Amino acid sequence: MSSAAETLSMSQSAVVRTLAALEEVLGVQLLTRTTRRLNLTEEGREYYSRCRQILHEVEDAENALNQKQTNPSGVLRLTAPVTFGRMHLSPVINEFLAQFPNMEIELILLDRVVDLLEEGIDIALRIGSLPDSTLIAKPVGTLEHIICASPEYITQSGIPQKPTEIHQHDCIHLTALNSSPEWPFYDRGSINKVRISGKFKTNHVEAARDACCDGLGIGQFLSYQVGPYISQGKLIPILEEFSLPPIPVNLVYPHSRQLSSRSRVFIDWAQPMLKRRIAEGFA
Repeated sequence: MSSAAETLSMSQSAVVRTLAALEEVLGVQLLTRTTRRLNLTEEGREYYSRCRQILHEVEDAENALNQKQTNPSGVLRLTAPVTFGRMHLSPVINEFLAQFPNMEIELILLDRVVDLLEEGIDIALRIGSLPDSTLIAKPVGTLEHIICASPEYITQSGIPQKPTEIHQHDCIHLTALNSSPEWPFYDRGSINKVRISGKFKTNHVEAARDACCDGLGIGQFLSYQVGPYISQGKLIPILEEFSLPPIPVNLVYPHSRQLSSRSRVFIDWAQPMLKRRIAEGFA
């Protein structure tokens, strides 16, 4: 409420009264209130979605009349996983803003799945399967699971030849990738899990990767997280024949009827650039 009041240059009490008046006119409750937070009701989500679509259509009509399709303006809110967004989506955004100076972008980096409608996000970059069938997905590539270790660790401790030997080694547990102390491997047509142990676990990719580079143990990562380090010889892939199937990467957004012209321009710009970066392995 305080953020809305600040944005609208109104007092918080005026915002509360305005919302109450709107709910009275509509005859439904739009928000559920607790002492800690507000949540949209189902009716509130539908009303928000329809109003947002109306505003997008008005904006598209104005852009068409003013021939702004090739020079979009306005604010886009994007979200992506922290490491991927910082390393790879952010450079694409920087080039986009240089090409389209009338655009503004807010990039929200979070290692959790964001509800696009509830949090007012225009476009999300998602790594993994997409259970929400209401979203439109634009594929930008696939990522590999990589088990790796530093040359120093391999010299000192050797290389496991099969997944069942992994429990004999120190493993770095990246909980952001897999909360369970088990690593899955693809072996003879099925996925089998092997329990790991080690001296270090963390929810932060950079911390886990640094520990792996420093020889603290064997790590499991996604290809974009360690690609440059493998190219530089700081990390060496192992057990490659037991790697899991690739996982998809997509730009996702609500149904195309709710897609603004600036979102379309960004997706058309970003999709081939991200495809190229993923195909090149982030070296």
